[in-house]
Amino acid sequence: MSADDSTPAAPAGSTARTPGPRPEPLRFFGTTWLNHDNGYTARRVAVAAGSLAAAAASCLVLRLAYQGLQIAAIGGFVTLLMVAMFAICSAMAFRHTWDGFTRRQDPDRQASLRGLLTVGFVGSLLAYFFRCLAEAPGEKLHREEYEEARRQYEKRTTRRSGNPKNRRRA
Repeated sequence: MSADDSTPAAPAGSTARTPGPRPEPLRFFGTTWLNHDNGYTARRVAVAAGSLAAAAASCLVLRLAYQGLQIAAIGGFVTLLMVAMFAICSAMAFRHTWDGFTRRQDPDRQASLRGLLTVGFVGSLLAYFFRCLAEAPGEKLHREEYEEARRQYEKRTTRRSGNPKNRRRA
């Protein structure tokens, strides 16, 4: 509330915003990646531990599926194909997920690879784990985009500063 009357200075529930571009939130991190505040380090540790635990649990489930194939006695060739499929899909999913942390993915290509990424989910989980050891997954990409947007915003606002009425005419 302002000192001279009972009218609030800002609407209820609003926050003071800085002009210009706003940082894009990351999954599990929100916008804490920008200043590394509000539990950023704890979130990185939690995401790393969670992705590693999920990868370990997933490998246990895959192990049970493998044992089911052995019990079914479907043959060595089919078992080999299943193991190779999960290994290759996991490696490709790891690479695709890792690349997604440093550059924007094409939505059409992302949609076409959805099945492969689903089969290779262990690779995606491991990519998340290893990336959390260095930074929040996607932080570098978002930081570069945010800093470029800030530079562009500063460039536009400084170019527009001043009263256009006072310009000299040639």
